Amino acid sequence: MTDRLTDVSGVVGVCLGGSRARGAHRPDSDYDLGLYYRPPLDTDALRVIAAELTGESVDVTEPGGWGPWVDGGAWLTVDGHHVDWIYRDLDRVHRIWQQCQAGQFEIGVQPGHPLGVYSHAYVGEVALGRILTDPSGELEALHRQTRSYPQPLREALIANARWEAPFILAGARKGAARGDAFYVAGCLFRAVGVLVQALHAHDRCWVLNEKGAVQAAGQLAVAPADFAQRAHALFSALGTTPDTLAAALDDADKLATEVCARLAPGHG
Repeated sequence: MTDRLTDVSGVVGVCLGGSRARGAHRPDSDYDLGLYYRPPLDTDALRVIAAELTGESVDVTEPGGWGPWVDGGAWLTVDGHHVDWIYRDLDRVHRIWQQCQAGQFEIGVQPGHPLGVYSHAYVGEVALGRILTDPSGELEALHRQTRSYPQPLREALIANARWEAPFILAGARKGAARGDAFYVAGCLFRAVGVLVQALHAHDRCWVLNEKGAVQAAGQLAVAPADFAQRAHALFSALGTTPDTLAAALDDADKLATEVCARLAPGHG
């Protein structure tokens, strides 16, 4: 399949991503194939390949068809296996890699990603992926470069969490006083999310999306004891009254303070 995909005009190479690339997959896990391309991408040729592989018409999007960050692709079922084609504009990946080395990142709104897509996830996909086809060697070169987590990005994500998490939790107090569980839950989610990003950055580990990120953060050397359990407990114990919401924020403040102390310069 990947040999045929690489023959499509615009496709530079194909990379296996997700849990299968990391060896953390289950028997029923999807096969995530990153199609790294430069415009124009011959989507008509991709539709022909998809139809031949599946025996039916497949919805293959144009670039951007799935939103500004997921980009586009197709969901296929091939011989009983779920295979996802996911577009990645290679020039955009290179630009983001340069930004990472300068300590810059952005967070894009994207359906299906409640925390937003952190731009450096594009780089992490290359760093953690398994290259399947790469005729020019460009993906392999980028893969080697991105295995080393940039210190400026590390510092930027840690600095962001150390001010943003307390700031968000302080603002959530107003919602708690009104019994606004919706607002408090959103603030808690954001606060935990930035802490998770910073914990991974501290240990120079790439985060690709929110799924499983709290559990993964709890396994890092810098994380406080029982971080994952304590973070998940914030949401299970929220309730809807000012008292229960305030109690959850008290616990969140304690967790954030402990994490931020571990992220302080000179620690670890």
